[in-house]
Amino acid sequence: MKILVVEDARDMNRLIEKTLKRSGYSVDSCFDGEEALNYLLGAEYDAILLDVMMPKLDGYSLLKLLRERDVDVPVLLLTAKDAVSDRVKGLDLGADDYLIKPFAFDELLARIRALTRKRAGNRKNQFSIDDLVVDIERRTAHRGGVEIPLLPKEFSLLEYMIRNQGIVLSRSQMENQIWNYEYSGSSNNIDAYISRLRKKIDGEGRKKLIHTIRGSGWVLRVDNGGDET
Repeated sequence: MKILVVEDARDMNRLIEKTLKRSGYSVDSCFDGEEALNYLLGAEYDAILLDVMMPKLDGYSLLKLLRERDVDVPVLLLTAKDAVSDRVKGLDLGADDYLIKPFAFDELLARIRALTRKRAGNRKNQFSIDDLVVDIERRTAHRGGVEIPLLPKEFSLLEYMIRNQGIVLSRSQMENQIWNYEYSGSSNNIDAYISRLRKKIDGEGRKKLIHTIRGSGWVLRVDNGGDET
């Protein structure tokens, strides 16, 4: 899951970024509204943490611009402005939630989980397909009741696939989810991650869930019609 952090206070920005990465998220960060707009034109995100008071383009103006362009990514406003009128303004402009500074990082993480559950149409922290169960909050995966140990990026990839189960996901979509905007490594890395994830999820004689669709990408589903071996 990929998040854009837009916060002009550099120490706070880095602290949020560090906290999110430690929790398994892929993160891009920037320090003003204009820079954030450039990021949003070049990549897709699952949520935006948006400071209100920023140079060049403030959070309210950026939010208004995004909604006018029909960008529906969930937005959590972060601000020290706690007046009811300020909260109403942000929500009326299209924010999904509002968190007053200073805040506890446990609450921030809980609000992010709530935002992404809402967008996915799932009110729970768990997703399942066949006998595979993925717990987003605990960052665990079980198949047939047996826990499957996953590295952070493997889990992020599996989370993205199970949130979009039944949908064929392209290489660029996969890369966009697990690496940040500045990543310039080999695109073959995604093949290596898929291969390792497939061995862990589908190995030991289990029913195949991760399928390669020739020329298109990968999909998480129960059947295997038309897939590569």
